[in-house]
Amino acid sequence: MKIIKKIFSLILRVGISLALLFFLLGKVDKKSLFGIIKNADKFLLLLAFFVFSLVYLFGIWRWKMLLEALDLRLPLKRIITSYGGGMFFSLFLPSTIGGDFMRTVDLAAYTKRPGEVMATVLLDRLSGYIGLAILALCSLLFGLKIIEDRSVLLVLALIIALLIVVLLVLFNQFLYAKINKLMHSPGSGRIRELLSNMHEEVHRFKHKRKIILKNLTLSFIIQLMSPLSFYIISLALGLKVNIVYFFIFLPIIGAITLLPISIGGLGLRDASTIFFFAKVGVAKDLAFAMSLLNFSFILASGVIGGAVYVLTVRHRRLQHHPPSALRSALL
Repeated sequence: MKIIKKIFSLILRVGISLALLFFLLGKVDKKSLFGIIKNADKFLLLLAFFVFSLVYLFGIWRWKMLLEALDLRLPLKRIITSYGGGMFFSLFLPSTIGGDFMRTVDLAAYTKRPGEVMATVLLDRLSGYIGLAILALCSLLFGLKIIEDRSVLLVLALIIALLIVVLLVLFNQFLYAKINKLMHSPGSGRIRELLSNMHEEVHRFKHKRKIILKNLTLSFIIQLMSPLSFYIISLALGLKVNIVYFFIFLPIIGAITLLPISIGGLGLRDASTIFFFAKVGVAKDLAFAMSLLNFSFILASGVIGGAVYVLTVRHRRLQHHPPSALRSALL
C-alpha cells in the first residue's frame, strides 16, 4: 500500500510540473520565447553558469565542515560523490528534500554512522534556509523603499517568521516540550517522531558555535549566488532590471520551489518567476526565458553530479543490506 502511495505521489508531482509548464507555454509566444533564448549572449550565460556552479562548490565545503564537526573525516572525493548523487536525484524527486535523503542514505551506508550523517544533512539544509531568510531580511530593508506592492514584502516577512518559529521549536527546550505534548492525536505520530528526531540531531551541534557561525556565513554567501546568477542571465537576454529586485524576488522564489509538490521545483519556479518579475515590468516571455535558462543550469549540474556518482560506483563499498540502525534512522 505504501509503495502505491509513493508511486501515486510521484505521478501527481510530475503531473503538476507538466501542467504548470503547459499552462505557461500557452500564455507566451513560443516562437518569441525560443528566439530570446537562442539570441542570448553566450559569454554572459557562461559567466552566469560559473557563478551558479559556486553554489554547489560552497555547498560541498559547507557539508564537509559539518561532517568534520562530528568527527566524520572523510576523503573529499567521497563527500563530492554523495553530494553529486544528491544533486542528480533532486532533479526527479520532490524539491531538494529527495536529494538530501539520497545523499544521507549513501553516506550513512558508507560510514555506518547514520545518526551523525543525518544530523549534518539536516543542519546543512536548515543553515541554507537561514541564509535565505537573512537575505530575505536584507531585501526587506531595501524593498521598503523601492517595492510598491506590499504583498511582496508580506511574503518576505512570512519567510522570516517561519524561520523564527522553526528555530524556536528546534532549539528552545520549553517550546519544543509544549509542541511535543500537543501532538498526541492518532494522526500525528509520524510528525511527532520526525520532530523529535530533528530536535535530537540538531542538538548535536548545540555547543559548536564557531562551526555554526562559519556555516551560516557560508550559507549567506551561497544564497547570494542564485540572485547574482539570475541577474547575469537577465543581462544576457538584454534586460535592464535593477539588481536589487533579484535579491528581493529570488529568496521568495527559492522558498516556493522548496514546496514538495513538483519535481525539482519545475513549473513552480517558472510560474513564480513570471509572477514576481511582472511586478517590475518584465514581459512574460523574458521572465520565462530567464527561468528556463536557470533550470538548464540546474539540469546540467545535476547530470554532472549524476555522472560523478555513477562513474564512482565500482570504487565505493556498496552495502546491499544496511544494518537495522541505518534503516530505523532513515525511514
